[in-house]
Amino acid sequence: MKHFQFVIAIGASLILCACTTPPAPLATVPAVDLDRYFGTWYEIARLPNGFQAKCASDIRATYQPDGKDVAVLNQCRAASGTLEQVKGIARVVEGTQGAKLRVSFFRPFYGDYWILVLDPDYRWVLIGEPGRQYAWILARAPQLDETTLEALLTRAAALGFDRRMFLFTPHTNHRADAQTVYPVLPAAP
Repeated sequence: MKHFQFVIAIGASLILCACTTPPAPLATVPAVDLDRYFGTWYEIARLPNGFQAKCASDIRATYQPDGKDVAVLNQCRAASGTLEQVKGIARVVEGTQGAKLRVSFFRPFYGDYWILVLDPDYRWVLIGEPGRQYAWILARAPQLDETTLEALLTRAAALGFDRRMFLFTPHTNHRADAQTVYPVLPAAP
């Protein structure tokens, strides 16, 4: 009898798994002008991930040309106040006109970095990956207006990302003569 119940349980699990639909393919922007994309981007929000666990604030990324590749410098401030940084390399996926990159901070391991939504003036961007586990909202300034942020979170949700899970990144000015804290916008319900 126990064997029969076990078989029924396994069968039911397989049926339920077969009924779940995989996420739709993730579309990117048609093309990215990497010369315009190069420079510094500030993280406004992200889905939680283990590789940024020690980052408490002031998260930014700088992209620069490096031959056919893109040099990446990620920086953040840890809770202790120390500045953490890691250097990596990104490669454009052939045939994607710069909209899909493969990024590595620990070669030979690469991750997907897909540009999903990009401001025509290259002021803000939504980045993600096809498994929808990782996503970032970046901007050229350490803050983003509420209307644009809401639109990007709504778009992320429409693409299959869990907007309720986004963490908002505080930015502080750590010069000796100032302690400006840029506002962190809350997630919309």
